Amino acid sequence: MFLDSLVGLFSSDMAIDLGTANTLVLVKDKGIVINEPSVVAVERGKYGQQKILAVGREAKEMVGKTHSGIEAIRPMRDGVIADFDMTEKMIRYFIEKTHRRKSFLRPRIIISVPYGLTQVERKAVRESALSAGAREVFLIEEPMAAAIGANLPVMEPQGSLVVDIGGGTTEIGVVSLGGLVISKSIRVAGDKINETIVNYVREKHNLVIGERTGEDIKIKIGCAVQLPKELTMNVKGRDQITRLLSSIELTSEDAREAMEEPLKEIVDALKFVLERMTPDIVGDIFKSGVVLTGGGALIRGLDKYISDAVKLPVYVADEPLLAVAKGTGKALEEIVLLQTLTNEE
Repeated sequence: MFLDSLVGLFSSDMAIDLGTANTLVLVKDKGIVINEPSVVAVERGKYGQQKILAVGREAKEMVGKTHSGIEAIRPMRDGVIADFDMTEKMIRYFIEKTHRRKSFLRPRIIISVPYGLTQVERKAVRESALSAGAREVFLIEEPMAAAIGANLPVMEPQGSLVVDIGGGTTEIGVVSLGGLVISKSIRVAGDKINETIVNYVREKHNLVIGERTGEDIKIKIGCAVQLPKELTMNVKGRDQITRLLSSIELTSEDAREAMEEPLKEIVDALKFVLERMTPDIVGDIFKSGVVLTGGGALIRGLDKYISDAVKLPVYVADEPLLAVAKGTGKALEEIVLLQTLTNEE
């Protein structure tokens, strides 16, 4: 115990929000020190060798723009590890960047993971962090981390409902007395919304656009309800018929129509959770409402769209993009809380 405490004095314990779209790293007593895309750019050698060219923001700039010898990889897909080797390299890069040196006492790390991750997937996350240099690894489920980060009373005998819409998954959780009473995770979130926008533009306007353009449309003109003043955006791509470069003007109504199906799936998942609440929890949620976190919470009018669908008040958390990372960091602040919330001994 003494040795562990002594090691803790000289190592920086870390909280990692290992997201499909972005990875955030929070260091104890320093706050968020890294917020970068979960992307690794790799150069392939003749004999199967791999050379890491870039990680994070610089790597994302290469997505859709690389030649055959370079590949921009997103090692996390739908909230889980799709490429174990690249995930380990990405975590190692962020650990070393955080410490700004390659020789350091290994940190204790807590990582947020989607609810319902299988034991095999949980083991893969844990082993990636250990292989990347962690001394000890804890896992906390994202709905709990989001609730803590949104400053909900997670340790009180009071039900709180959080909907975290990330890149790969939407996590819905009812939290009370330090535990998840009911939870549901669906692999419909930011990436799926981007994909439906890309498909909509291709099918309705015969214009082929990339994943990054789909995301830009979502951010710049995306909405869940009809806006008082319609937004427009000029979108460039390749005409599917002539194969020539072309551009069209999209409106926020186009974006709303494109995003309708994935948003409906999120609402359906929320209804599933609401239908399984106990009467006492229902009473709490009627008072406190639903809290939205994650990047998806920033979609224009999403709070109203969900509120109209489930007949409950819906609020967007302060700094929704940072909620999971902040909650994971708060759990790191106190070892007792950490052990309670992660079921670690």
